[in-house]
Amino acid sequence: MFVKRLEDCREFIAGDDSILREFLHPEKTDLEIRYSLAHAKVHAGRKTQPHRLKTSEVYYVIAGEGVMHVDEEAVQVGLNCAIYIPPRAVQYIENTGSGDLVFLCIVDPAWRPEDEEVLER
Repeated sequence: MFVKRLEDCREFIAGDDSILREFLHPEKTDLEIRYSLAHAKVHAGRKTQPHRLKTSEVYYVIAGEGVMHVDEEAVQVGLNCAIYIPPRAVQYIENTGSGDLVFLCIVDPAWRPEDEEVLER
């Protein structure tokens, strides 16, 4: 059995400016998986940088509220929302609430730096 706790994951600022902690990645564990799973946080009043991945991604919101932008669409999201982001779609999320916006990110196949393009700084 494999168990990893959030507090055991190193926190870092991702390329899109979210605060990230990586739970699972096939290149960093002996698990037979092809996806990556990360915990992301965006502070109140902040947003991630527009970016796109070569792969698909799913966000699952576990706290807070915000607006998810995928290409030309923008939708209000909050607790227990799952958002599918197709490959190559321009995406960013903005926190419109008063607390942290927290979500899980599943990338399949697993996230790699060369598969991400940050569009603004």
